[in-house]
Amino acid sequence: MRMNRRRFLSISAAMLATPAWAGVHSWQGRALGADVSLKIRGARGASVAVLAQMRALLSEVEQLFSLYDPSSAVVRLNNEGVLDNPPERFTALLADADRAHDLTDGLFDPSVQPLWRALAGDGDVAPARSLVGWNRVQWDASRIQLGAGQALTFNGIAQGFATDLVTEHLSASGLTDVLVNIGEYRAIGGTWRLGISDPQHGQLGMRTLRRGAIATSSPSAMALGDEGHILHPKAHPHWSTVSVEADNATLADCLSTALCLAPRQMIEQVRTTPRVKRITLVDFEGNLTSL
Repeated sequence: MRMNRRRFLSISAAMLATPAWAGVHSWQGRALGADVSLKIRGARGASVAVLAQMRALLSEVEQLFSLYDPSSAVVRLNNEGVLDNPPERFTALLADADRAHDLTDGLFDPSVQPLWRALAGDGDVAPARSLVGWNRVQWDASRIQLGAGQALTFNGIAQGFATDLVTEHLSASGLTDVLVNIGEYRAIGGTWRLGISDPQHGQLGMRTLRRGAIATSSPSAMALGDEGHILHPKAHPHWSTVSVEADNATLADCLSTALCLAPRQMIEQVRTTPRVKRITLVDFEGNLTSL
């Protein structure tokens, strides 16, 4: 099952004024199973070079984490149960996922892919639930080994990871006024006004982003059988929408996913974590709470 939502990577960059200024330069393509567009405002030579670099970064992320690309690293791992000499960025994401798993008491779990497959294909859900367990995934810099029957999905964190890669590359290139959006947002400079929307209740609030990231998740944004698309073998959604503001998009992405399944007490504890700036909750009646 494909997710039909469109993701846009949009970059607005303040570059030095030069006679070579030529307006907006853009590219459209696909990444991580969705449509992506890139736009750069600036001098033609610099803009074209940045676009080429961004396309290369997105292609690398696709080759690592896309479930739609049969040659990607995660598909090969899922098919074979083992991945030797994994790329450095792959193990970097595993480390981020591991920290998110610990921080949310196991609610963030990339090993839910068998459950996703069962629900998407009208399969037997009970055996699929028994395969979920991040603690059964063994990994280090030289080898990743899954438990029997396991499979991974990074759909709850890879978009944030890609957003961070792109943003940090733009910052290193000297750009100082940037907004990147690959399903999750991260900003450098500027004053960016972003809305918080819920699938059932519409737009409920606005946030101003100048530096840092914001990610929003809603279980009902996509249905899998009788369940939303945010899955766990034991937990069910407590919230209609969760939005997390954090120092980087990887952290905001995985937390907004997992905290949809979390009770208020756990969310209040996560909010005290360094690098987490704000958590916004929307309950099933449409009430908004900001922590």
